[in-house]
Amino acid sequence: MPQPQVVELRGLAKSYGSADGVLALDGIDLEIGEAEFVSILGPSGCGKSTLLRIVGGLLPYDAGTATLSGMPIEGPSSNVGIVFQKPNLLPWRNVESNLRLGAEIRGRGHEEIAARVPAMLDLLGLNGFGARYPHELSGGMQQRVAIGQALMTNPQLLLMDEPFGALDALTRDRLNVELLRVWQADRKTVLLVTHSIAEAIFLSDRVIVMSARPGRIVENVRIDLPRPRDPRSTREMPQFGHYVVHLSELMGVV
Repeated sequence: MPQPQVVELRGLAKSYGSADGVLALDGIDLEIGEAEFVSILGPSGCGKSTLLRIVGGLLPYDAGTATLSGMPIEGPSSNVGIVFQKPNLLPWRNVESNLRLGAEIRGRGHEEIAARVPAMLDLLGLNGFGARYPHELSGGMQQRVAIGQALMTNPQLLLMDEPFGALDALTRDRLNVELLRVWQADRKTVLLVTHSIAEAIFLSDRVIVMSARPGRIVENVRIDLPRPRDPRSTREMPQFGHYVVHLSELMGVV
């Protein structure tokens, strides 16, 4: 018997307001398999973040079905980690303490948490920074801590809502490489919301392109580029350029 998809959405719809309110999502059908890296592209206001929050159990939906590993999504799950655009680290807690936070909230044992912290610092490239506080870190380092905080709970699914959107282009490119390195080491299932076509192509197995509101899936584009991916060699491939042009056309950029 085939295993259920990690995420499965069928006919998903979401409105805001009364019966005459704004239809944000309409007829969303989407499957995400184990260890897949999937990105969502679409114009501002198309419902990308709404979709991510529904999958994370943070928002109810109005119609259709949404399941996580075959079980209905009815609220937040310990199997889901979420990274938002701003790191939202607690300023009075150092890096190690911030990494522990999510696991502590979810009731993980002290010894289990303590055992995971050194490996997480190493995975994030933050060895030697465990005792530092958020104000002592660059924006990119703060975002790495936020990613580690989500990974500390060992979630099955990692949701990322434009986690690099507030960073400068150079830092963003560096963190793309770091995220890919972390994903290749840990192989979580990832759903990423982004506005960057190049970022989506570089990171993803598939890119979901959404229409303007109400958000509908325009196309499900499989990214057939070899892994592991290196930023320079990957972006120099002719196929990379073809994907940029195709996704730009779907987005109405060209």
